[in-house]
Amino acid sequence: MDGFLIAALLTFALATGGRDQWMVARWADGLGPSRGLLAVAVLSAIASAAAMAWIGAEFAALLPRRAGQMLVAFALGAAALELAFPVRLKSPQEPTRSLGAIAIVLLARQIGDGARFAVFALAAWSAVPFTAGLGGALGGAAAVAAGWSAGGATLARWPLRTLRLILAAGLALAALFVGLDSRFPAA
Repeated sequence: MDGFLIAALLTFALATGGRDQWMVARWADGLGPSRGLLAVAVLSAIASAAAMAWIGAEFAALLPRRAGQMLVAFALGAAALELAFPVRLKSPQEPTRSLGAIAIVLLARQIGDGARFAVFALAAWSAVPFTAGLGGALGGAAAVAAGWSAGGATLARWPLRTLRLILAAGLALAALFVGLDSRFPAA
């Protein structure tokens, strides 16, 4: 249960202000807040969290415990780096109306973002990676649903850049401590 709650809250926090949330908000502004767009965004969040949880669990099963901890530290560091970069998206010139194309673009963005790297790290760290994947799916779905319902104008008023920098610093610190713990374990 702890892995589920941590993954859900962490994924929601890390996806807030992320590229996927902005893309869904802009598509909702340009195409109208259709239920099809929301369904595609939620399914993409579920698929990306499931993929990263599965990959994290598979990699962790192959490695010894201390190497698995170092893998978690690298994943947290990658998430921190992704969060530190500013989100700069170009407005689409011609918004596509194809939900399939939207799903592909959104899934490609989500696979490499900080929130899904955190799901990867939590799945590699936890004893039951399914709960990390389930929590990540719920948190990611909630984040894109918030972007869909808020729209781009509302998101622009929130201090999302500051939030993402604070979260990046926290993830970098967590990566440092996890890495040091794997390198120099307590007696």
